[in-house]
Amino acid sequence: MSAVEVVAAARRRGSVRAGVVSTALTLAIVVVFAVSLAVGDFPVPLADLPGLLFGGEVGRAAYVVTELRLPRAITGVLVGVAFGTSGALFQRLLRNPLASPDVIGVTQGASAAAVVAIVLFGAGGAVVSAAALAGALLTGVTIYLLARRGGVHGYRLVLVGVGVGAVLSSIVSYLMTWADVTLAQQALVWLTGNLNGRSWDHVVPLAVALVVLLPAALLRSRALAGLQLGDDTAAGLGLDVERSRVTLLLVAVALAAFATAAAGPVAFVAFVANPIATRLVGARAGLLPAALTGALVVLLGDFAAQHLLGEQLPVGVVTGAVGAPYLLWLLATANRAGRV
Repeated sequence: MSAVEVVAAARRRGSVRAGVVSTALTLAIVVVFAVSLAVGDFPVPLADLPGLLFGGEVGRAAYVVTELRLPRAITGVLVGVAFGTSGALFQRLLRNPLASPDVIGVTQGASAAAVVAIVLFGAGGAVVSAAALAGALLTGVTIYLLARRGGVHGYRLVLVGVGVGAVLSSIVSYLMTWADVTLAQQALVWLTGNLNGRSWDHVVPLAVALVVLLPAALLRSRALAGLQLGDDTAAGLGLDVERSRVTLLLVAVALAAFATAAAGPVAFVAFVANPIATRLVGARAGLLPAALTGALVVLLGDFAAQHLLGEQLPVGVVTGAVGAPYLLWLLATANRAGRV
């Protein structure tokens, strides 16, 4: 068998594996999604869900499912897809497992802007979401400009992002200690990452953003594969390195920004989605498995936060409890390997 045939066979096996894993993740999402619609203080039989969702039925069960639980579940899926894709773009583009929006300062920018809106201006609802979106985008641009001298490299951008994130976290801490108790409590709930009370007003803007950003990410996935080989190799393949990097970073920041605006900074979803997908699919995993993994992580985390811990908690509490030990393990193993 020639080298070309070996490579082709390996790619076919990788494509089959990715398809199987993506199908399994999709089925798992559908199951958890259905269970999240059925389980609660007002239980609904799973067999009744199709009629409630598509049969035009009215009544208490229809209201609970379509107006309370369905927007929350859809928001969870969309937020997970956005965070999962954003984390995969950051980590693969910068070739650094620490490069996710909640580590390098993007979500801290959203948090700082949202807390300013809540504490200083008494804002709520869509205004807070808009402030978070603007804060994340502005922070992403600032981090890039500070890290770009001599070319953007993975650890430089991570270090700059961590520094910017620390400054923004300090601002949040100051505002939280200075604020009125009621406003501080409102801000704290948002900062945790929360799907409680999500409605169609949260679903629509995020869905529209994903309709634009996900195809953009997929269209640039070929450039992403080239950039993962290094700048010199990518340039040798004919890529405009700087333009491709800026475009991909902008898409990644925008995905994280819209997700944070919809549900707050749900901790570590972007950080763990890509490594899990890579373990399942292999090193050549595309963006789809990471996106589906992010959606499943958010849905499972929200279900556990609502029903399995004795009292209802924000989803960010569960994802943070899962992601923080992984971050510590990653830092410890990277340090032993001499990479940090």
